[in-house]
Amino acid sequence: MSPLEIGLAIAAATLLVLATGIPIAFGLGFVSLLFLALFDGVGSINFTGELFFSGLTDFTLVAIPMFIVMGTAIASSPAGSDLYGALERWLGRLPGGLVISNIGACTIFSALSGSSPATCAAIGKMGIPEMRRRGYSDALAAGSIAAGGTLGILVPPSVTLIVYGIATGTSIGRLFIAGLVPGLMLAGLFMLWAWYASRRGGGAGGVVTVRYTWREKLALLPRVLPFLAIVAGILYVLYGGIATPSEAAGVGAALTVLLVAVAYRRWRPRQIWDIFAASMRESVMIMMIIAASALFSYTLSTLFVTQSVAELIVDLDANRWVVLAIVNVFLLITGFFLPPVAVILMTAPILLPIIEAAGFDPYWFAIVMTINMEIGLITPPVGLNLYVINGIAPDVPLARILAGALPFVLTMVLGIVLLCVFPGIATWLPDLLMGPAG
Repeated sequence: MSPLEIGLAIAAATLLVLATGIPIAFGLGFVSLLFLALFDGVGSINFTGELFFSGLTDFTLVAIPMFIVMGTAIASSPAGSDLYGALERWLGRLPGGLVISNIGACTIFSALSGSSPATCAAIGKMGIPEMRRRGYSDALAAGSIAAGGTLGILVPPSVTLIVYGIATGTSIGRLFIAGLVPGLMLAGLFMLWAWYASRRGGGAGGVVTVRYTWREKLALLPRVLPFLAIVAGILYVLYGGIATPSEAAGVGAALTVLLVAVAYRRWRPRQIWDIFAASMRESVMIMMIIAASALFSYTLSTLFVTQSVAELIVDLDANRWVVLAIVNVFLLITGFFLPPVAVILMTAPILLPIIEAAGFDPYWFAIVMTINMEIGLITPPVGLNLYVINGIAPDVPLARILAGALPFVLTMVLGIVLLCVFPGIATWLPDLLMGPAG
């Protein structure tokens, strides 16, 4: 078999194995060992244990569990309800203001937690019932939270961008800065659609408006602002070169746990233990995927699949925008079936040389890739955020949630188009703060 035929066989086998519901790490490991034994001999698997653990030797990986601790601590506290309440009091009187405030809460909570499902759960538990009670349609209420939750993998500090940085050898601090403006742009596009949908009939006519006094508007800010200060501090020390990602993540996690304990009286041993136990489970899952992906990448490289795919695309001699369109379609399709971390670890090392050969910026591509992964979070068959929302509001049919989320998918596609036309949206701020990429 040629390397390309082997690659197709590996792709088919991977999809088939993962379709059984086996954990991703075990599925990737099984496929890797199987094809190494078949095409490179049984003796080639003698070194797989070393290869597996070599995927976890990068010290930067320490940042992942630290940021997960930070997000878990926030998700376990009433910080989400305070954030939602604060924004609702300030923005509630705007046309579609309640939906806009929910999207704003999702944006900020995403930056705090770094988790899309956690954002959907934390903001949706309060936001969806309140929007429906105030007269907004079920589709708009559910769809706005599902879409707003996707910002968790783009707005820094993002675990997904850390994984991309590790997989491609790019600067994590620069990736965080590159994701800031596009993340705010997407949030703005979501808000524009929410405003339009509300005026068109998503709830503008019969919406109940609540008036708040200045005292009520200011009451929750002291609880919200310290968390925002932590995120701002993390970004500052990263782009300023004051600390490494691992150091910034460790300090951020410690401050967040301390703040949650003091502000929300979550200092009982059982409560602290629950935070670290939940963080450990998620961290181990991601680390196992990273290690298995290292083995998977080695298999593709050893069997010359990676090199053959790159040569095939280069030999097409197509316009670079055609190459980018092909890559985007590929990412969209894989994002429909696999979680963002798995897609990035499996494809970024293969795609990045192609993207750089076509003259595109690797940091810009990281943002385009991440937005593609966001689309996968609110589209079937996986669509994790859709099922989270369905669990929060079980009386809203899944089809209704999907109908409400689809317009936001189109705004994400618009975001990708804007990034293609104006790549400076992603590259301007990191170039300004850190200088041009070397």
